[in-house]
Amino acid sequence: MKKFFAPLLVCAVIFLLGTEFSSLMAQTDAEQVTGIELLKKYFIDGGWQFMTLVLVCLILGLAVAIERIISLNLATTNTNKLLRKVSSKLDEGDLEGAQQVCKATRGPVANIFYQGLEKMEDGIDVAEKSIVAQGSVQMGRLERGLPWLSLFIALAPMLGFMGTVIGMIGAFDAIEAAGDIQPSLVAGGIKVALLTTVFGLIVAIILQIFYNYIVSKIDSIVNNMEDASINLIDLLARYRRARG
Repeated sequence: MKKFFAPLLVCAVIFLLGTEFSSLMAQTDAEQVTGIELLKKYFIDGGWQFMTLVLVCLILGLAVAIERIISLNLATTNTNKLLRKVSSKLDEGDLEGAQQVCKATRGPVANIFYQGLEKMEDGIDVAEKSIVAQGSVQMGRLERGLPWLSLFIALAPMLGFMGTVIGMIGAFDAIEAAGDIQPSLVAGGIKVALLTTVFGLIVAIILQIFYNYIVSKIDSIVNNMEDASINLIDLLARYRRARG
């Protein structure tokens, strides 16, 4: 449960903030509409074309973020425990047993260990190069999906700003057609402009929080991978010397 505490906490904070914001906005409404009804109203008032696109960015971005968080938490390995098991097998001269320990362990660190142990018979230099190469492969897998999440973070406010521009154009068209500036003529266009901007920024903020958590999680796993790789090379060198 500790692995999932941080993302669940982020989701809870976002939910509470959204609920509080909806409640405050609802209090200002004469009809005292509920938060969900208020969101629906603003979604429709903001223009379904751009609001739908912003909503799609939110849904897809959250899907990518949740998938990455689950994968990264599952990829987290107790490195010290794995090192002790591998070291114990190598001290016994059981190279295949050490490989089986790595096979039975989930995560990128175990995959790197297995790759190094598999190339051990070809020499310590070959094993070290194999560990480095496998580390690059595992890092690429950890970062999978991040470009898409970055895209949705950038795209949501852009779509909101585009809705803003189009809303302002509509307001000025109304002024031009009427030949006079009246608040009732421009209010609709300005409202659309403000709503699309607000929703785009809210989506970007939510996804940015998830993005930063994912990046910090990847950095933590990569640091563990590097430290574990150094320790493994030391173990392999000691194993090689013991065998003469």
